[in-house]
Amino acid sequence: MNSLTTGARIRSVSAEQKPDVSHNVLLYVEDLTVSFDGFKALNKLNLYINDGELRCLIGANGAGKTTLMDVITGKTACDSGSVYFGQTVNLLKHSEPEIQRLGIGRKFQKPTVFEALTVFENLELSLHCNKSVWYSLRAAISGEQQDLIAKTLEIIGLKDSRSSLAGSLSHGQKQWLEIGMLLVSEPRLLLIDEPVAGMTAEESERTAELLTSLAGDHTVVVVEHDMEFVRSIARTVSVLHQGSLLAEGSMDKVQSNPEVIEVYLGDESV
Repeated sequence: MNSLTTGARIRSVSAEQKPDVSHNVLLYVEDLTVSFDGFKALNKLNLYINDGELRCLIGANGAGKTTLMDVITGKTACDSGSVYFGQTVNLLKHSEPEIQRLGIGRKFQKPTVFEALTVFENLELSLHCNKSVWYSLRAAISGEQQDLIAKTLEIIGLKDSRSSLAGSLSHGQKQWLEIGMLLVSEPRLLLIDEPVAGMTAEESERTAELLTSLAGDHTVVVVEHDMEFVRSIARTVSVLHQGSLLAEGSMDKVQSNPEVIEVYLGDESV
């Protein structure tokens, strides 16, 4: 997997294009470096995410977590390195909309739902993400799409709120709705940024159940600062520090790692 030049030609993306996961790895990040005014936000980062796994990324502010997601989704260009979706799809050759169509969905920390629309309409709108809001709300949806929305409402726990305005939902429910808006686009990879920030303990527990249930059918990468939440969902944790991978493994293994202890001891923002 070779590094790309900045002048690489953007090619069109077929909605049916599938990543090659014959080696059971869905995301390859190799020697990835990103600099901003001389500061290396990512420094020769290597990271591999298996198909269907739930991976947690942790690290203090400035460790490179957000920059990594920005590169994966086409928001930020890198200086060097490579990012592949499966064996053959070079993400650095694609734009943000193309990457979304390839099957990569991203949820930011602050929920961005259409508060004046119902829960159902928010999900319906997400089926037609390449069209205008007006077109999407007027377009007829198929029986298969109706079934997909119904299934998604069950998954995110908002079946009884399908006719409620999104603006009337609690903070946690808005977060679940936004995850649902990603799910109806049927992504292969979900990037979730600080999903439990501002949630109640009950909402956090429900979110843990939701994200855990998605793994397998989807590959889920979660960036989170709440270590209790990470412990409740994590099978593998990757610790970033100064743009590089510091440690990786189970939560117990990571928390007992001398380098992690040295860097983060007493830092509750990890």
